[in-house]
Amino acid sequence: MRDQVQDDRTRVLYQLCSMIINILSSPPLPIPFPSTFVGATVASSSSAPSPPRSRVSPPGFAAVFIVISIALMMFGSAIFVIGFMLMPLVIGLVMLFFLAGIVSNLAYLAAVVLRPSSRIVSAYVDADTNGNE
Repeated sequence: MRDQVQDDRTRVLYQLCSMIINILSSPPLPIPFPSTFVGATVASSSSAPSPPRSRVSPPGFAAVFIVISIALMMFGSAIFVIGFMLMPLVIGLVMLFFLAGIVSNLAYLAAVVLRPSSRIVSAYVDADTNGNE
């Protein structure tokens, strides 16, 4: 029973790999463009519709990358503006945590000065004396 399940899994994996290899080894299919991308003068001058072109011209290819780069610049600028607007919040949180650390240290120093016989001081003194020996 276990061998049959293992054989089924192996067969399915083999078929999946062969399908992937066939897809990768086949030439890419030409992408048909709608007739609106074909030159307007060609479409209006002839009565029969011309077949759509399957190749992209070099200026069209460059235009695609220009549009992509403009979109990335716009998104980058928007993210920069959002970060610039949130920077006071981040600085405020850093200052708040810094102030909380100062208050915590002042509270510890006050406890040391006002109650020198407390457990906090004795714990540090014991740790210091054990470390020096």
